[in-house]
Amino acid sequence: MTTGNINVSVENIFPLIKKFLYSDHEIFLRELISNATDATLKLKHLTNIGEAPGVEYGNPFIEVKVDKEAKKLHIIDQGIGMTADEVQKYINEVAFSGAEEFLEKYKDSGKDSGIIGHFGLGFYSAFMVADKVEIITKSFKDGPAAHWECDGSPKYSLEEADKKDRGTEIILHINEDSLEFLEDGKITELLTKYNKFMPIPIKFGTREETKKTGEGEDEKEEKITVDNIINNPDPAWTKQPTDLKEEDYKNFYRELYPMQFEEPLFHIHLNVDYPFNLTGILYFPKLTNDLNIQKDRIQLYQNQVFVTDNVEGIVPEFLTMLRGVIDSPDIPLNVSRSYLQADGNVKKISSYITRKVADKLKSLFNENREDFEKKWNDIKIVIEYGMLSEDKFFEKADAFALYPSVGRTYYTFEELQEKIKDAQTDKDDKLVVLYASDKDAQHTYINEAKERGYEVLLLDSPIVSHLIQKLETSKENISFARVDADSIDNLIKKDEEKISKLSDEEKEKLQTVLDEVVPKEKFTVQLEALDSNVSPFTITQPEFMRRMKEMSATGGGMMGMGNMPEMYNLVINTNHELVNQIVNTKTKPKQERLIKQSLDLARLSQGLLKGEELTNFVKRSYDMIK
Repeated sequence: MTTGNINVSVENIFPLIKKFLYSDHEIFLRELISNATDATLKLKHLTNIGEAPGVEYGNPFIEVKVDKEAKKLHIIDQGIGMTADEVQKYINEVAFSGAEEFLEKYKDSGKDSGIIGHFGLGFYSAFMVADKVEIITKSFKDGPAAHWECDGSPKYSLEEADKKDRGTEIILHINEDSLEFLEDGKITELLTKYNKFMPIPIKFGTREETKKTGEGEDEKEEKITVDNIINNPDPAWTKQPTDLKEEDYKNFYRELYPMQFEEPLFHIHLNVDYPFNLTGILYFPKLTNDLNIQKDRIQLYQNQVFVTDNVEGIVPEFLTMLRGVIDSPDIPLNVSRSYLQADGNVKKISSYITRKVADKLKSLFNENREDFEKKWNDIKIVIEYGMLSEDKFFEKADAFALYPSVGRTYYTFEELQEKIKDAQTDKDDKLVVLYASDKDAQHTYINEAKERGYEVLLLDSPIVSHLIQKLETSKENISFARVDADSIDNLIKKDEEKISKLSDEEKEKLQTVLDEVVPKEKFTVQLEALDSNVSPFTITQPEFMRRMKEMSATGGGMMGMGNMPEMYNLVINTNHELVNQIVNTKTKPKQERLIKQSLDLARLSQGLLKGEELTNFVKRSYDMIK
C-alpha cells in the first residue's frame, strides 16, 4: 500500500471546497456522473479507432446505488478505468496543480464563485457531502485494479484491489449534514434534473413492468422486474431533422414539460457545426399579451449534461419566452459549468439563433399564410419584442410581421402601405396609419374612420407604443395615430378647410359657457369646424402624451411621464346642430344641462363616466325624457 500527501501547498483545501460551494452542493452528483460518462465515451472512442485491442465496448451503463444503512453512495461505471499510476497522476497531482491560484482567486470572495471543475476539482466536489471518498478502479489495459481512499485531509492511501471488471466505482461515505443524499427520492430528483439526457444509460434501482405473454385466449399479463433507467440517452435534439416526424417533436416537448398540457404551435430545430457546434430544439408555446410570462424555460446543456435554465446572453432576450433545449460544447462556462462567460462565441451563437428563428418564421409564413395568421395572436408578443430589441430581427421581420385590421384582414407592412396610400396620405404627403387598441371601447372612433373609407389596424399588445415609435423612426414619411387621439379630420389633414357655421361672436359666447361648465383640470376645450355628421362632443387623448405614458408604464418613454395626470381634449364640433342649439338656448340652466349631458355622453363613449358622475348622468337622462 502506498500512502502520501496530496500535492497541495495549502494546509487543507477541502474545507474551502465546502465553504465556497455549499449553496450549490447538490451538483456533486452531476459532476461524478459526468466524469463516469466521459470515461465511458473515451472507451468508446478508443475501441472505434482500434486503440483498445481485445476490449469489447458492449452496452455499458452507469449505476447509482444507495446503501442507507452504511451511509454510502456508489457511482459505478464500465468505462476506461485507471491504473494506479493514473490515479496518482490525475487524482493526487493534477487535481491540485492549480490550488494556489484557486485560493488566491477565491479565498476572499466569501461567495459561490463557481469553481467546480476548475483545476480538475470536479471529482473533489464529492467532499462537499462526504467525510470519506473511495475509488476502486480497473483500467481497460492489463494490470491490477487500484483502491484509493481519502478522509478529507491531504493524506491518502493507494493500494491494489481485487476488482475484476474494467471501470470505476466511487464510494461516498455521506456526512451527517448531507443524509438527504441517501434518500431515493432526492437522488431521483437530481438525476432527473441534471442527467435526464446523458448519452450513457443511468441505472438507479429497479422497477416493475407489465409484460404480455401468449396470444388470444392464452394471453396474460405478468409483472417483471427491469432496470430503472433514469435517462433518455438519445433525445430528439441529437438526431437529424430528417430522421424526426412531427409526432417525435411533440413527444419530446411532453418529455421536457410533462405538466404542460397544451401542444406547442411549432418548433425550430437548431443544428450547426461551424463556426461553432450547437444543436437544439426551440418551441413556440401559446403566448398571451402578458409581459410577465414565465421565462427561463429553455434548458441549456453541454454535451447532454444539464447546465442551467438561465440562458440569458446565449438566447436573445425576446426568445427567452420560448421553450426547449440548446446544447453546445462551445459555450464557454466557468468552472462549475453553471455560469456563462460572455465572449465572441456566445454573441455568434445568439446571432445564429436570432437568424434561425427569423428564417423559420418566414418559411412558415410563405408555406401556409392562412395558418400563420391564425397563430398570430399567440406569437405576436415574441415577434414584436424581437423587432424592438434586435435590429437584425427587425429587418427580417418585414417579410412576416403582420398588422391586423379591426376587420381581421392581415397585412404585411408593404401590403398595408399599398392599401392605404391613396386615402390616408395627408396634405404633407405623410402616410398616416390609424389604429385602435380596443375594438369595443373605441368603436365610435373606428366607425367614423371607416365611414371615411379609412383602414384601422387593431394593435393591442402591451408594447405597441414602443413598436410604433420604432416603426416611425425606421420607415420613411409615416406616422401612427390612434383613432381616438383627435377628430378624424385632424388625424389625417387634407387640403380643404371647413368653414364654421358659428360666427366669431357665437364662438366666443360658446367658449365662455363651456369654461364655466367643463372641468379645466381634466379637459382642454377645442372648437373645431367638422362635418355636420361628426359627433358634437368628442373626447380625445393627445397621441404624444398618451403614448409616452404607455411607454413609461412598460419601461421607456420620457422620465416622469407615467406620473402625469390623465388629460383629455374635448373637441366641440361647431357645425353640429346640437352645438348650434346650445349657443342659441336662452336660459342658462338649460344650456348648462345640455352641455353636461353632451359631455357625459362623450365620456361614456370613452369609458370615463363612473361612480357618482354616472349616477347623476342616469338621473338627468331620465329627467330629460319625462
